[in-house]
Amino acid sequence: MSVPRSNTRLSLPLSPSLSLSLPLSEGQGTELTGLFVERPQENVVIIAGADVVITAKVDSTTLTRKPTVKWLKGKWLDLASKAGKHLQFKETYDRETKVRKYTQTAGAAGAYRCEVTSKDKFDSASFEITVEGKKKRPEDDKPVIDVWELLKSAHPSEYEKIAFEYGITDLRGMLKRLKKMKAEPKPSEAFLKRMESCYSVEKGKKIVLTCEVFDPNVQVKWLKNGQEIKGSAKYIMETIGNIRKLTIMKTTLADDAAYECVVGEDKCFTEVFVKEPPVTITKLMDDYHVVVGERVEFEVEVSEEGANAMWSDTNPAKYRIKKDGRKHMLIILEAGLEDIGMYHCWTNGGHTKGELEVEEKELLVLQDIADLTVKATDQAIFKCEVSDEKVTGKWFKDGVEVLPDERHKMTHIGRFHKLLIDNVKPQDAGDYTFIPNGYALSLSAKLNFLGKEPLTPVPEKHPPKIHLDTTGNMVSQNTIIVVAGNKLRLDVEITGEPAPTVVWSKGEEVLTPGWSSLNETRCFGPHLSLIGVITATEGRVRVDNRKTLSSFVIEGAEREDEANYTICVTNPAGEDKAKLFVKIVDVPDPPQNVKCLSVGEDSSSMVWEPPAFDGGAPLKGYLMERKKKGSSRWTKLNFDVYEATTYEAKRMIEGVYYEMRVFAINSIGMSQPSITSKPFMPLAPTSEPTRLLVHDVTDGTCTLKWMAPERIGAGGLDGYIIEYCKEGETEWVVANKELCERQGYVVRGLPVGEKINFRVFAKNLAGVSPPATLAQPVTVREIVDLPKIRLPRDLRTKYIRKVGDKINLVIPFQGKPRPVVKWYKDGAPVDEKIVGVRNSTVDSILFIRSAERDHSGKYELVVQIENMEDRATIDLRVVERPGPPTKVKVTEVWGFNAALEWEAPKDDGNCEITGYTIQKADKKTMEWYTIYEHNRRPSCTSSDLIMGNEYMFRVYSENLVGPSEEPGLAYNPPEFKEKDVSCIPTFTQPLLDRSVVAGYSTAMSCSVKGFPKPKIVWMKNKMILGGDPKYIMLNNQGVLTLNIRKPSTFDGGRYSCMAVNDLGQALVECKLEIRSKADENC
Repeated sequence: MSVPRSNTRLSLPLSPSLSLSLPLSEGQGTELTGLFVERPQENVVIIAGADVVITAKVDSTTLTRKPTVKWLKGKWLDLASKAGKHLQFKETYDRETKVRKYTQTAGAAGAYRCEVTSKDKFDSASFEITVEGKKKRPEDDKPVIDVWELLKSAHPSEYEKIAFEYGITDLRGMLKRLKKMKAEPKPSEAFLKRMESCYSVEKGKKIVLTCEVFDPNVQVKWLKNGQEIKGSAKYIMETIGNIRKLTIMKTTLADDAAYECVVGEDKCFTEVFVKEPPVTITKLMDDYHVVVGERVEFEVEVSEEGANAMWSDTNPAKYRIKKDGRKHMLIILEAGLEDIGMYHCWTNGGHTKGELEVEEKELLVLQDIADLTVKATDQAIFKCEVSDEKVTGKWFKDGVEVLPDERHKMTHIGRFHKLLIDNVKPQDAGDYTFIPNGYALSLSAKLNFLGKEPLTPVPEKHPPKIHLDTTGNMVSQNTIIVVAGNKLRLDVEITGEPAPTVVWSKGEEVLTPGWSSLNETRCFGPHLSLIGVITATEGRVRVDNRKTLSSFVIEGAEREDEANYTICVTNPAGEDKAKLFVKIVDVPDPPQNVKCLSVGEDSSSMVWEPPAFDGGAPLKGYLMERKKKGSSRWTKLNFDVYEATTYEAKRMIEGVYYEMRVFAINSIGMSQPSITSKPFMPLAPTSEPTRLLVHDVTDGTCTLKWMAPERIGAGGLDGYIIEYCKEGETEWVVANKELCERQGYVVRGLPVGEKINFRVFAKNLAGVSPPATLAQPVTVREIVDLPKIRLPRDLRTKYIRKVGDKINLVIPFQGKPRPVVKWYKDGAPVDEKIVGVRNSTVDSILFIRSAERDHSGKYELVVQIENMEDRATIDLRVVERPGPPTKVKVTEVWGFNAALEWEAPKDDGNCEITGYTIQKADKKTMEWYTIYEHNRRPSCTSSDLIMGNEYMFRVYSENLVGPSEEPGLAYNPPEFKEKDVSCIPTFTQPLLDRSVVAGYSTAMSCSVKGFPKPKIVWMKNKMILGGDPKYIMLNNQGVLTLNIRKPSTFDGGRYSCMAVNDLGQALVECKLEIRSKADENC
């Protein structure tokens, strides 16, 4: 009986009584390896009801990215899903030491494991927590309860509660023992056959749980996780005799649970596991083409809501992953050049990818800085406008940065950047520059200080004079260009005595005090002695008069302000006039009539008309955008300005509706988008129909048949068009008035006896495909009998003959009128000098008098009447005996066995090698015996050889014809002749004279060579030294040593060593002098 699963979570009380940090002490035997610099302690013992803090530290100095840490309990339980009040995790990071500290707060007994993963690096540390029960007071003693009996009778969901209540520290071990106890249940009186221990079913399928009871009339209860199940459309309960069934329809993940069938007090358990189907990707990822700083949002849609999707490696600080039902999104807040590449998304049943292209954004200057001429104590305002609102910048004067103070103020509002200088002084004159941050661009202008002394009143009269400043916005002496929406302020210096009267006029209209236009009041001072005090609220177009200065101001210039303006100054001494033309430039109007001319498989040709108004400045070009119909995301098609009014958009998806819009650009800026084009769909005509042939011809009709095109595409296939024309003519006639939907058509009304060419087109929404044509024209006349070849049965498979055999193939056929018969070999016409051919009205004979290997190949017989034909192919194979095997050799000899190997023959006789025959022969008798016949492998082992005998081996190769004519012989290496190394004894190192003190042992050495090994004889004064123990004679690899133990004066003399063998002898001598101790003392 299987134990039902427990769905309860770990729920232990959180007590602050114990907060223990467990670093790895020096005395522990765990060696620090891998990624950990501090591992958890292996064995932790705590008191029941208390919590413990487990600490692990990871060194991230060598890691390229943040490691992934998992806390596991047992073999597989990931504790991240159990985090809450009683199970907490914490992570800290030390930026100086680059050490990451991970802590786990828990209070449940069991075996735990901490795993750290970082790319190709992995490390893990295991530890165990043991919980001891609290000591009870005597007054708290309760009756002893048998925990085993309690666990047996308890529901699995109560196991952890019982373990906590009774202080069970090894719950897992007890449950294993309990399972073994339950695995051997007593014979049940209620159940004849129990349910299986577990069932497995795919999500959405149905499953039937079956058991057999003893009493056919007994009532049963079905439980799910301990709760009784009621019959419904979801759960169907059946009773068939002794059999009880529970059918679960359309299983979901909620049906993954433990089930019981209860009869009285007896129960039958099982578990149902529901497997999820693979999650597929229903909407693929799109490619993106953006500029630096733009937001990118990759989106995919999966088949199941709430399913998991995995994205390619991303930086959490820059990328954000979002889920919305079945939609999964990867968001890049501000795209940069480093984000260029392919992005992937995986599910357990699919994969998609999208490409991100990022280009640097070009900064356009919409309004440049103008030169200023300002008098003392006046205010100077430098102003510029750029295309990007987010761009910041700095102001410089003569190369030195201008910092804000009481007189210098910098503002940045939207696309406008201003520098305001109050109370202008002579030292403020100079070159001012604005440099945008992040761009190789600078805007410069000059500030001129007007420091003239005030005019001294002279009672004399001076005619008035207008002093125009031709710098700044003036492109010529009398033309001023103003960008629409900007402010125009024209300061005109005036001299004359008495003070002149100033009158400004627009065209023929005089601008006088109280003059109004467009419901705005313009106020002008009639005389310099009566200066009008004008504020910005008193009019959009106004004149601001001060002593010796008249200022003409237009706030927020509009297109209607473009005109000729005249300033006239008069006094009793005379009059002066100056004419100015104010030109208003603006962004252009949107392009017009954007439409699609033609479409292709993945492209479309677009055309539009230039804007009605170019904004007063020449057009630089256009920017295009497109989007899918129904989508709100527009995709840029070009980043560089496009000058033409036609554009071919590519990289589109066939069968998807697109919309397009166009922007016009001049030196001022970009227009509003044009009206969106009508939706269009990239489509392509199909490929040509295939396998066009003539099925039947009569005197007046021709039946054609063909196959569908190989490529149809998203445009589908509407039908076919059949055309014909006479041979030699160029005028084609359409045979069918309506499209033919079938793959066959009977062309009627053809002239008898004429040769007609036919062709067939496929048509869909995109147009007509290339035609499918016949190789030759068709003669319109009745064919009594179609060509047909009756190939004999024995020729339908591979036809094999031996070299030298006669070949005579008779192939009958039919056809009327008499067909044309042709033979081909391997695609080329047969050479009748090599192969004979005889044709009649009913058959064709191919004969070869003596077959050769070169006659092998595929022969094709073609029987043709007009453009109708029949074909038959015969595969002829001419074979012969194979060549002998190559590289036959004995690879190993051991005991009474020898191993042989060889390679296949160079010539296999034009057919497969079927085996080998191996033979051996004793070199004494040279009688050959067969060891193996039809041996398939190119190796074998010869056994039962006689040790000491010499053998020879040979191998024959075999095919369908027979064995090879020559055998392959085993290679016998030449006999090895041993080198004669005999030599006469020769001393390579002689004996040396020695002088020693009496009583001290001494040794004499020499070395000798010779073969055979010589006999060594030591002599003193030509007397052979016998077995005297005083003398020790040694021979070590030809080094001869004579040791004399504690010699006396009587041991002095001449010592010799003689070496003797069969080739001769050699002798060496030396003198040994023995000195007494008394002589040594003197």
